[in-house]
Amino acid sequence: MLYQRSSQLFAEAEKVIPGGVNSPVRAFRAVGGTPIFVKSAKGAYLYDEDGNRLIDYINSWGPMILGHAYEPVVQAVIEKAKLGTSFGMPTALETEIAALAVKMVPNIDKIRFVNSGTEACMSAIRLARGFTKKDKIVKFAGCYHGHSDSFLIQAGSGAITFGSPNSPGVTAGTAKDTLLAKYNDLENVKALIEANKGEIAAIIVEPVAGNMGCIPPQKGFLEGLRSLCTENGILLIFDEVMTGFRLAAGGVQELVQVNADIVCFGKVIGGGLPVGAFAAREEIMNYLAPLGPVYQAGTLSGNPLAMAAGLAMLQALDQDRSIFTRLAEKTAYLAAGIARVLEANQVTFTINTIGSMISVHFDAEPVVDFQTAAKGDNETFKKFFHGLLQEGIYIAPSAYETWFITDALTYEDLDFTIEAIDRVSKTF
Repeated sequence: MLYQRSSQLFAEAEKVIPGGVNSPVRAFRAVGGTPIFVKSAKGAYLYDEDGNRLIDYINSWGPMILGHAYEPVVQAVIEKAKLGTSFGMPTALETEIAALAVKMVPNIDKIRFVNSGTEACMSAIRLARGFTKKDKIVKFAGCYHGHSDSFLIQAGSGAITFGSPNSPGVTAGTAKDTLLAKYNDLENVKALIEANKGEIAAIIVEPVAGNMGCIPPQKGFLEGLRSLCTENGILLIFDEVMTGFRLAAGGVQELVQVNADIVCFGKVIGGGLPVGAFAAREEIMNYLAPLGPVYQAGTLSGNPLAMAAGLAMLQALDQDRSIFTRLAEKTAYLAAGIARVLEANQVTFTINTIGSMISVHFDAEPVVDFQTAAKGDNETFKKFFHGLLQEGIYIAPSAYETWFITDALTYEDLDFTIEAIDRVSKTF
């Protein structure tokens, strides 16, 4: 495939945008080469500026669960745009989508809409601190909750040391209140709680990790976190920005029957437009202004275009719950096919799946946390990525990102993908 137009556009973008992109992973630094510039998308396919068609396995990092340019969402946005794009005032639409979200998701009474997953997680942490009157939080290595200061923390030198900033601009003072734990390791979490008794406001976790590849929780992990939080007066926050309304109508809480205290949403809830949200029981949410002392605000929060798109998406999912079974079946079919051809070509690999999320790791050992994810053969992944790109298949340009399956994918698309992986893996 030729990418002359994309290369030209990237060169132009680098002159006026840092790194030529508005989000770092788009720059292809992890895999090399030049980013693909998209012109349009429909269903399961992307169409780039050079006229190439690509089968899409990132789906805007998750929200296109029903495919690109899903007609009810498109029409909802068009009709709302005709009436005005933003008011900075309440609309009836906000209440309508809030009521639907509360109906679909277990253990929440109220929800507040914001503009991104980053903002949702940041606000959830502030709310947890305000509600508990404690300062420290626990996050897990490899879990990504956006780019607010509290979350850009790397590991300390020992199991129960404080983290340190991993981005200039994040202060050591901020870092000292963020404790770093190991995903899928309850004993590690217990040690952190014991060493910081009575000081921890919240534990925030991706209940299914998607930012070190797809890594499902091991049996008992989320249940154990719930128990530890209950026993120690700590709020449990599920970051369901990726998984909410994707792995089940009620997200991971419904899927595994474990209740969080606060849940963060994004991606699907906006139907592809910039939206985030956080939700909890009434007693917690009432700590937010204007009812309570914890301040959070946003001029574009609940804007009519995003609310219209999100409502159309949630209505479609609520009315057809079988979509989650269809997605899981397609994911399982794809995983089995990939495993078959990689084994036949004697490629070392591990595949993780849950629902409509899947990732391929080029290592034989189980991938259960950031440390095991980091053992994967990145050189093989680079060949895999670029090989699939030449075959007309777009996966995440990083070994540390999950793929997302959309209902718009046909079994013909999946077969084509499996056959392409067979061809590509013969070149390793």
